[in-house]
Amino acid sequence: MPLRSDDPRSVGGYRVVDRLGNGGMGVVYRARSRSGREVAVKVVHAQYAQDAVFRSRFRQEIEAVRKVSGAFTAAVVDADPEAERPWMATQYVPGRSLAQRIRDRGPLHDSELRPLALGLVEALREIHRAGVVHRDLKPANVLMADDGPRVIDFGISRAAENLSLTETGQMIGTPPFMSPEQLTDARTAGPASDVFSLGTLLVYAVTGRGPFDADSPYLTAYRVIHDEPVLDGVDARLSTVLARCLAKEAADRPGLEELAREFEAALPEPEPGALPAVTRREDIAAAATEIHVGTGPGADAEPDPRPARRRRPRPLLAATGTVCALVLGLTAYLLGPGQARTGDAATPAPSPTSRWTAPPSGWQPWQTTVFATAAAGTRRSLPAKDGNNGGAPSCQVHGEDVYCGGAGALPVRVDGRTGRTVWRASIAPATTERDRYYAGVLGVRDGTVLVKQTVFSGEPVVDPVDLVALDADTGERLWTRRMGTADIDPALIGDLVLAPEPDGRTVTARSPRTGAERWSLPMPAGHHCVVTTAGAGTYAHCRPVTRDAKAANAESRVLVVDRADGSARTVKVPLESVLLGVKQGDLVLVGEDTEHTDAAPGSDPAYDTTLLVDLETGARVMTKPGGNGRGRVALTGGVLVFTRSGGQVTAVSPHTGELLWRTRTSLERPGEPGYDAVTGTLYLASATGRVAALDRVKGTLLWETLPRATPSWSVQGAPWAIPQAGALVVAVSDGTLFSLDPAHPDREPAASG
Repeated sequence: MPLRSDDPRSVGGYRVVDRLGNGGMGVVYRARSRSGREVAVKVVHAQYAQDAVFRSRFRQEIEAVRKVSGAFTAAVVDADPEAERPWMATQYVPGRSLAQRIRDRGPLHDSELRPLALGLVEALREIHRAGVVHRDLKPANVLMADDGPRVIDFGISRAAENLSLTETGQMIGTPPFMSPEQLTDARTAGPASDVFSLGTLLVYAVTGRGPFDADSPYLTAYRVIHDEPVLDGVDARLSTVLARCLAKEAADRPGLEELAREFEAALPEPEPGALPAVTRREDIAAAATEIHVGTGPGADAEPDPRPARRRRPRPLLAATGTVCALVLGLTAYLLGPGQARTGDAATPAPSPTSRWTAPPSGWQPWQTTVFATAAAGTRRSLPAKDGNNGGAPSCQVHGEDVYCGGAGALPVRVDGRTGRTVWRASIAPATTERDRYYAGVLGVRDGTVLVKQTVFSGEPVVDPVDLVALDADTGERLWTRRMGTADIDPALIGDLVLAPEPDGRTVTARSPRTGAERWSLPMPAGHHCVVTTAGAGTYAHCRPVTRDAKAANAESRVLVVDRADGSARTVKVPLESVLLGVKQGDLVLVGEDTEHTDAAPGSDPAYDTTLLVDLETGARVMTKPGGNGRGRVALTGGVLVFTRSGGQVTAVSPHTGELLWRTRTSLERPGEPGYDAVTGTLYLASATGRVAALDRVKGTLLWETLPRATPSWSVQGAPWAIPQAGALVVAVSDGTLFSLDPAHPDREPAASG
């Protein structure tokens, strides 16, 4: 997640890069040491930092985790429990949590269970050897790294030799994954308690539900203490092992060495063979026949957040031997490009010639990366460290070409017909490495490419940000302007580029080609402003960023800017609103539902209100999307489109809050939709390069493609798909860039240089 203006720029000498999440105890940031090493830094919330008991617990957490250094736990790198706001830095582990993995794609396949189970046993072995009991082993505290699981968050761990902070009657843990002794007398919970939690976690991983699930945490706790576990759907051999883990008496549970041997016997080795690049269409069709697709009255109802129980088909792909988020769930293979679904019902795809516009003459499907070799005489891509390719490219389609930059990517011009890299701009210092560079392409105007460039120093300082203008034909630098780095984002508006001044209070409109100043506009102090354009209008949405500003202002502000002279008038809007755009003369904003938004990294946000503000009269109309307002949101084709990390897409009327349609896709963590108004088609892309096309009016899933890229779980940027003169350009987070024909999306691309 992007940093907020009130987030620290460094903690304990570590330069903060972005925000990973916000939990009950504190905020977690991704940060870099002076040497470039990435860490996760947990900073305690200010309200807890003054609590002596909480400080003592945090100090104990640090002491406990420092003793653990196994291959399947996140090691502590540094900490300062005595700081004004105590913090702790641990090894940064890229990857989603097991909870998110199951929420997105359902229960794990058989080939995924063995490395998960044995990896968690090894993690617990290291934790217990250090004299620590985790006490909160649950799916949210297991990260699915590409080389095996990592156990994290010892926030309620207690050293076995020091339980003085466990108070009588205090519940520590998460009921569905707690042991009976944790619920009856937490002071008696030892290593065997973690074995019980491991058993519940693995049942959940296999079936998508816990062995003691109930309608309330109180009834769940009762079942943990008194009832036998429900192991329906678990293989008989594994069921026997898990039943022993879930014994009511701690002494009856197996030790970790014994448990490792039993898991090896109960869980088969993955079949040999690597993950194939392409899955055969007939294999997809065969798997689809094993799934019962419901079309009854409940097909349009809001889905249960727990994964559905279903018949487990034979795995389509052989695992590579590690638990990782790269193994795709079964739903990702139910449909090939020749099939489509609306809701849960499979339907034939429409004729490919019924709606599509032909690509331009000379176009062919192509695939390349933003790091591909450019034409002779231009700079090579920046050198990579540890194979880090950054995040999804920042691109703009203009005419017949695509202009891209991004995390670690120098600005490039790519021929939209062939995928050939025409030029790469030489604007970064010669010694710059990929993991210390960012170039965001703002757009192309008047033969000029406007780029926001940052070269990170690796020092705990605020690095300067430059606005760079490049000649669109040659990639040569035309002019550079140092910008303010604080609370105003640059933007291209009409025939002007709007950029903050170094004072952090003023934005100046300049000529894209020459940099000549046209006008300046002071921005509200203590606000973070994002500029949005819609038609001929320009709007700056400014939200308070400091505690004092929020106390003094009950509302945020939208500045309605006149592009001719920079004059502006102010419209007040709700404090926590997000401006999406303008429709029929109304500002369209949504308000985040903080009560139902999961704070975990990569989780789906929730929005509980939609607000329309008439720009002429100031009249307001508020609607509530309810449970439909969850996921990444965009105002697309005149409707609110919500995309969830599991692939569900929902359209809601901004005027009434009415559900227009809901469609399930097989995409993993899709980005913001692209819209082709000519064909009335929405396009979505996933982190693996899977692409889906949907009818904007009905939500019909027209087609989906197979993956075209190596999955990457970078938080630097989201995948996207943009129509371009009858073709479709797609970018994903490993730097892959490709173009396809929407009428024939399954045609193989040509390699591009």
